[in-house]
Amino acid sequence: MKKSLVTATLVTVGAFAISAQADMGGKVNAKAEFERHCAVCHPGGTNIINKQMPLNKAALKKNGIKSWKDIVGKMRNPGPGMTKFDTKTIPDQEAKAIAEYILKTF
Repeated sequence: MKKSLVTATLVTVGAFAISAQADMGGKVNAKAEFERHCAVCHPGGTNIINKQMPLNKAALKKNGIKSWKDIVGKMRNPGPGMTKFDTKTIPDQEAKAIAEYILKTF
């Protein structure tokens, strides 16, 4: 009896943990991922490391960033002062969602 109760509890906790990682439909919560990985240096779309490179549309355009692919490219191979985010740290699906969030939000 105790063994089956422990097993049932572990299965339930595991299911909740997995469902907490994604919203309905398994989509990435881009805002949460941005807050987790990017907001430390880019709070509210600013840039506390390099003030010349915030995330607003005008600055992105000025710096040659036109699409989500360009943003993901910067995430993977950033310039001086920015943390490099490889696919192990931020998988491609999450990186794309974060990039689209940036384009839509700032």
